[in-house]
Amino acid sequence: MVTDFLGWVTGSLNDYLWSYILIGLLLLLGIYFTIGTKFVQFRLFGEMFRLITERKESEDGVSAFQAFTISAASRVGTGNVTGVALAIGIGGPGAVFWMWLIAIVGMATAFIESTLAQVYKVRDGDTYRGGPAYYMQKALGMRSLGIVFAILITLCFGFIFNAVQSNTISQSYSDVFNIPEWVIGVVLVVLTAIVIFGGVKRIVKVTQFIVPIMAIIYLLVALYIVIMNITEIPAMFMLIIEHAFGIKEMIGGGIGVAIMQGVRRGLFSNEAGMGSVPNAAATANVTHPAKQGLVQSLGVFFDTIVICSATAFIILLAGLYDTSEKDGILLTQASMAEHVGSWAPYFIAFAILFFAFSSIIGNYYYGETNIEFINAHKVWMTVYRIAVLGMVMFGSMAKVQTVWDLADVFMGLMAILNLIVIAILGRVAFKVLNDFTAQRRKGLNPKFQAKSIPGLKGTECWGEERPK
Repeated sequence: MVTDFLGWVTGSLNDYLWSYILIGLLLLLGIYFTIGTKFVQFRLFGEMFRLITERKESEDGVSAFQAFTISAASRVGTGNVTGVALAIGIGGPGAVFWMWLIAIVGMATAFIESTLAQVYKVRDGDTYRGGPAYYMQKALGMRSLGIVFAILITLCFGFIFNAVQSNTISQSYSDVFNIPEWVIGVVLVVLTAIVIFGGVKRIVKVTQFIVPIMAIIYLLVALYIVIMNITEIPAMFMLIIEHAFGIKEMIGGGIGVAIMQGVRRGLFSNEAGMGSVPNAAATANVTHPAKQGLVQSLGVFFDTIVICSATAFIILLAGLYDTSEKDGILLTQASMAEHVGSWAPYFIAFAILFFAFSSIIGNYYYGETNIEFINAHKVWMTVYRIAVLGMVMFGSMAKVQTVWDLADVFMGLMAILNLIVIAILGRVAFKVLNDFTAQRRKGLNPKFQAKSIPGLKGTECWGEERPK
């Protein structure tokens, strides 16, 4: 009874948030930021690859690549495997096109929010922290709004999204290995506790090891499947386009479902504009805010255009998307089994463990830095960590649809608040980007000073000297 009522409430909220507000807001602001940055996601695409390997100039903070892996740990998770399967199972092949579109314009949005996070980051001992809550306070002078956002992201990522990740692991392992869900939950709780009680340095070590390995292995398997079905690729792309714009879909209302599913699952996966990734971006020790903005823009491309597409191709080339097997991870497992045989479910279970566990760690960090924004007392951090472990256990045993619906609600509320704020502050990021490109044209390694932008206030890490 309670579950049914919760499902009705979350379903109604999601329909309103996504149908009437978020889809339009994401697309319009993505286009605005694309034009305002002079198409940064295309113009400086090559620069993004150069910057991701750039080393720190001091021991403070983490490197651009390490900050990238923290955000990728959260981004590259069940959204890439389960979320894509849900989008295709419910919205049809056309959902893939809209997922691509939201990622392309979202690259500009990701640049804006991560650049702003760098501009307004603060020192935390020998590291940095920041994000939307921080630029809401420092740039707009609205700490109360920052606290609202900090609460939303802590509930969304630390609790709800972590329940989504553990739910997917539990569902996969219980289906493939017949392991009781409570056993899976206990193992996840222990593993999570070992990492999160070790602080940000341990989180960085875990994510920079897991993320590249899991992504490369998954992509190699997907590439093998694509090569084995190379003659079917043109037909697959035609299928995606036809379902995205087809007359049949227009008459039946299928286009609306495809758009909504593609945008929802795309945003859940790449997080562009949601306000989560800036929390990781702020940790980087770079000489110019635009550098990390560009690195995190590349993260959207890597997550959606590369990894989500790999899952989509596996499913569409198998041809099972219109069967009754629409329950996320099970559709992906069944599709891969069509290509490579009976070992596919074991491989997907292995991949999901790495994908989802790294996301649990990344999600936890987003909550941690926002708990510190609200109140940095150690007692609150301990309470938060215990609550996160409780949600990991809850997610392992909950119904999948209830967890995903809750995730959509909090994701939508977070995104709306962050998008409004970065729309107001977007011009600051435009000026920072202009400063970066002007220095690059002179052949310099760009170094930022707050005084280079007249009227810029609220920064504490970009002066002539380190603040006392």
